[in-house]
Amino acid sequence: MKSSRIPGFYNMSVDERRKLLKDNYDLTDEQMRNLSNNPSLSLDKANNMIENVVGTYELPLGMGLNFVINGKEYTVPMAIEEASVVASASHIAKIVRSAGGFEAKSRERLMIGQIQVVGCSDFKDAKQALLNQKDTLLSAANDAYPSIVKRGGGTRDLDVRILNEGANSTYSQMLVMHIYVDTCDAMGANMINTMVEAIAPIVEEITGGKVYLRILSNYADRSLASARCVIPPYLLTTGDFTGEEVRDGVIHAYEFAASDPYRAVTHNKGIMNGIDPIVIATGNDWRAVEAGAHAYAAKDGQYGSMTTWSEDEAGNLVGEIELPMSVGIVGGATRVHPLAELSLSIMNIESAAELAEVIVSVGLAQNLGALKALATDGIQKGHMALHSRSVAIAGGASGEMIDVIAKKLIDQKEIRVGKAKELVEQYKQ
Repeated sequence: MKSSRIPGFYNMSVDERRKLLKDNYDLTDEQMRNLSNNPSLSLDKANNMIENVVGTYELPLGMGLNFVINGKEYTVPMAIEEASVVASASHIAKIVRSAGGFEAKSRERLMIGQIQVVGCSDFKDAKQALLNQKDTLLSAANDAYPSIVKRGGGTRDLDVRILNEGANSTYSQMLVMHIYVDTCDAMGANMINTMVEAIAPIVEEITGGKVYLRILSNYADRSLASARCVIPPYLLTTGDFTGEEVRDGVIHAYEFAASDPYRAVTHNKGIMNGIDPIVIATGNDWRAVEAGAHAYAAKDGQYGSMTTWSEDEAGNLVGEIELPMSVGIVGGATRVHPLAELSLSIMNIESAAELAEVIVSVGLAQNLGALKALATDGIQKGHMALHSRSVAIAGGASGEMIDVIAKKLIDQKEIRVGKAKELVEQYKQ
């Protein structure tokens, strides 16, 4: 097992990092070419992925280091434009690996398809009629996508809900049937949509109503992944702050997010800073994951924190996260985009459930990185130092000038584009 602990990786040149990746993960020449400055996603491939293509849009691809999850080492590809995220996640992963690493798990992996039925003369009778025909409906859905059944997946259950039965408007009154499908290692959107469209006429016949929407739900609360870490205070010591002070500050910050939606949104955005880059790097639908995660944060009736932080009896800091994870490792862009396939290869991911566990672990790490910074020196100190390079570039710096200008911005404590432009002009004189 290759270690994800790579001291000095940050200080290496891009070429040195690429060579290390090639040697450590036995990457092919073709995979290395996909990491080069030339676009790995050809215009031809892009044109076949979406409509009205005129070019491609790139993001930096960095490596989250030091992760140990369920005893396995992970170097985690992260596609993101925001400074400090990769560094912060890697820093926390280094702390957590010293405490034994992250523990992660997945529950059952079932995706949900919805069928909306309106105009039933008696919604209760219609609901019971569907439940009575459960086996017929599940079998018909499987017949619409037999390949998933051959791979060991397929429909597992269904349920029916009545919404707004007492409403005055007939537009509001409806019956909604859910089918639950084991999509194996696929995210399963096309599969689910094919199934619900195929059985819609049967649903109409059984209920006597009219089907309108039949579509996948991105609220994948039957496909949950969770992660946990337990950190002794001595590992949290930061500068003049004791580990206990950092622990208490993190817990206070969490309680703020748990109590106030205004804080929770920013708190959770930081968690998604860790999650989205992996979802993007592996070619998954980050909008679906975002939507599901935020909905789950409001599952108890008020929008709150996606994580919990507490102190155990031994005084350790305990972090936990649980989120819906509608991700896959086969189908869609995961096997079309060259860098998506490469990202999965670098992590040595063997199942969609494993990918989900890695993603939530990195989200938990990123959350702790932000809370630890807020509880000690404040978020700007580390972030702006890392951001200084981007500011230098925006000010016109290039090549070896970038590091020189960035250092001057930090030394003068003026990390802004206007100052960078001024320093660039001075440098050129």
